[in-house]
Amino acid sequence: MKRVAVLVSGGGTNLQALLESEQRGENPNGKIVLVVASKPGVYALERAANFGVESADFDAALLGVLQAHDIDVVVLAGFLSVLGERVIAAYRNKIINVHPSLIPSFCGSGFYGLKVHEAALARGVKLTGATVHLVNEECDGGPILLQKAVAVQPGDTPETLQKRVMVEAEWQLLPKALAMVCSDEV
Repeated sequence: MKRVAVLVSGGGTNLQALLESEQRGENPNGKIVLVVASKPGVYALERAANFGVESADFDAALLGVLQAHDIDVVVLAGFLSVLGERVIAAYRNKIINVHPSLIPSFCGSGFYGLKVHEAALARGVKLTGATVHLVNEECDGGPILLQKAVAVQPGDTPETLQKRVMVEAEWQLLPKALAMVCSDEV
């Protein structure tokens, strides 16, 4: 059984999708045992507590916290901090991230959250989506594991597009990708 840590910075909607997927038995080879927040007081910590999962505030000792909890796999789920080289090296090909676009579009430094959807709408794309990728030293530059396209609708706002991408793509892909990594399919 792979022990999984999920790193968060906000409300934890992707965390919720992962926890519910785990509860349904969709990741038989992995278990979320730790949630680490980049700042105190984020709602994701309450979500973790509701599922009986331990949590910790983010600090310079992230690697020590992960190792102290015998973490095998790390999930970045709405995590807005950049991981250091030591953490990436220690968990090479065992850190996954969900990005709210079809990489290589609208990704890299400065593209996160609503900014991605604002850029997609400003460019006039007809399809957007989400990508789950392995994390390496390049922002959004690791190997792609899964992608799913989502149609842009007339009258979409960044907020409506963000919600549709989460529901139709992110919340579907992230649990599948975690199960793949936990099953050593990657």
